Amino acid sequence: MVNYLHDIPPGPDPPREINVVIEMTRASKNKYEYDTTLNVFRLDRVLYTFAPFDYGFIPRTLDCDGDPLDVVLFINEPTFTSCLVHARPIGIMEMDDSGKIDDKIIAVSVKDPYYRDVKSLIDVPRSLMEELKHFYATYKIQEGGHTEVRKFMELKDAYDTINRCIADYERACSENAE
Repeated sequence: MVNYLHDIPPGPDPPREINVVIEMTRASKNKYEYDTTLNVFRLDRVLYTFAPFDYGFIPRTLDCDGDPLDVVLFINEPTFTSCLVHARPIGIMEMDDSGKIDDKIIAVSVKDPYYRDVKSLIDVPRSLMEELKHFYATYKIQEGGHTEVRKFMELKDAYDTINRCIADYERACSENAE
């Protein structure tokens, strides 16, 4: 059985090309999370609103929140939970989630011709960026949570974050092996 976090590389050429394991798909209210202990995707909760994007994580990464690095994926059609997507980062969104920094890489599917010419955040239609910002600023309100989109950062920042999270994962694995 494949362990989605540990057995899949972070990408064919990280940070420029990454693998994204999909947890939640666009047009769904079901928020799934990969349970690294049980090696299954479990229903975390049901949202009050539909997700406007596919969402997942980069394998073999560890972000500051203790989880794999999150990815918001722009793709023309929804995929499915556990789908592995070859993607290209285009930027990063820095969020505050209940007082904790929660970075989200913004990426496009390499296999989707609709996003072929999208290389950075400035190539994304403003309406799509506004939808992204609105969703993440409001999706936890009815649950009593608080989120704030702090800022969007460009490709270099996304690359730096991906590299840091890969290094942190490798460091954590080597410490656990000792």
